[in-house]
Amino acid sequence: MSEGSQVAHAARKQAIRRKAQRRHSHFYERCSHWSFNRNGEAEPIRWHRERWVLAATALLITALSGFLLPAWASAMRTPPAAEAHRLLPLALPKASPATTQAPTVEDWQRVQVEPGQTLSDIFASQGLSMSDLQRVMDAAGDARSALHSIRPHQEFDFLLGSDGSLKGLRFDRDSATRAMVRFEDGTAKLTLEPRDMDTREHVAHGVIDSSLYAAASRAGMSPGMVGKLADLFKYDIDFVQDLRVGDSFTVIYDDIYRDGSYYTEGDIVAAEFINQGHRYTAYRFKKADGNYGWFSEDGRPIQKSFLRIPVDFTRISSTFSAARMHPILGRMRAHKGVDYAAPTGTPIHAAGDGVIKFRGWMNGYGNFVIIQHSKSISTAYGHMSRFAAAERVGQHVRQGQVIGYVGMTGLATGPHLHYEFRVNGVQRNPQTVTLPKPEPLPQAQLAKFEAQVVRPQLARLKQVDQSVKLAMANSRQHSDE
Repeated sequence: MSEGSQVAHAARKQAIRRKAQRRHSHFYERCSHWSFNRNGEAEPIRWHRERWVLAATALLITALSGFLLPAWASAMRTPPAAEAHRLLPLALPKASPATTQAPTVEDWQRVQVEPGQTLSDIFASQGLSMSDLQRVMDAAGDARSALHSIRPHQEFDFLLGSDGSLKGLRFDRDSATRAMVRFEDGTAKLTLEPRDMDTREHVAHGVIDSSLYAAASRAGMSPGMVGKLADLFKYDIDFVQDLRVGDSFTVIYDDIYRDGSYYTEGDIVAAEFINQGHRYTAYRFKKADGNYGWFSEDGRPIQKSFLRIPVDFTRISSTFSAARMHPILGRMRAHKGVDYAAPTGTPIHAAGDGVIKFRGWMNGYGNFVIIQHSKSISTAYGHMSRFAAAERVGQHVRQGQVIGYVGMTGLATGPHLHYEFRVNGVQRNPQTVTLPKPEPLPQAQLAKFEAQVVRPQLARLKQVDQSVKLAMANSRQHSDE
């Protein structure tokens, strides 16, 4: 470069410097004392606000770099390759031919007995002959009796071959045992299989507002169980005349399960009935002879010496009276019994154990029966349509045994039973006469009955009663709110 050009270049630099100093004169005035001259005398550094800002900014950048750079490096790192696995063959034991075959499922065909069907009808419906039925009868052994009296809804399982031939039959010998007859290679084999029977207690409580059956149905009881409840207390309660709104009952009874499924209802274990403020109880107890019976809390049998009413009636057509207008004779006459209206042919039962003293026709009474129960007590039954078969004078009868059937023989305007209760030959009102109480359990059995039955079951009945009262109180409280 020539000397002239160097001079010109230096002049331009000076001009640029002066221009920059004029434009940024305020900066140069503030920073004119800064010096980097090592040769000159250095002044001590004075920390002004600008220096603190620059230092803090440098520290912040350094700290952020320490956090961000490693994270960025990790994010950019290539994921490691999955470790390779090797598959090694394993020697397995050879399967036997028996384990490779699926088990054979036998196709048993279930048939339910319809009302009116016979066993031969059921066999015919399966394409089987009377000879097949006879083969089953011959092979059934002790279970044969179950095949002689079949009932509706009873079930039979048939196993038939591909050609329709009989290979097997299953049926209930009794509620706890199933019998199976198999035919193989021309021979018959009988097998008895016990069923898994389980008893579970059921508790029901009801309050009468219209009828016993309506209240029991709301409590979840079947008509059959309602009948059992009525049978227990029929000696003390007339369920047609005596029931009142507000009467209540609590029943503990057994439900029977077979093979884990509900099978049928069992017996009543304990029951309490409140009728017109009077409390009646019944508890099941196994007696010394091994049979079960039902007893009140004081250990007396529920079954009284006499039935209060010996017929299932629809209404009382005439009560006991010292004087009434006779419907046929048309004059005042004493009516020394109770007339129970019922359809013709309704069975009439002996009110108690006794001996038939009279059986035949008697003026006014028509077909008439007198039963002597003890030296002082007898009962009489009139207007029968007919007598029970094989009944004769001197024959002993049991309580509840059918002795005849409702009719309107003699002086009667409609079918009904005229019933009399006599003490020393004098008629008493059957509805109000005091019936003799049965004897309680012997002392040893009575103590066992109280300890094992009454105390635990009475506690359960009280618990149900308290729960019902609490539920009613809560219901009233909610209704008030």
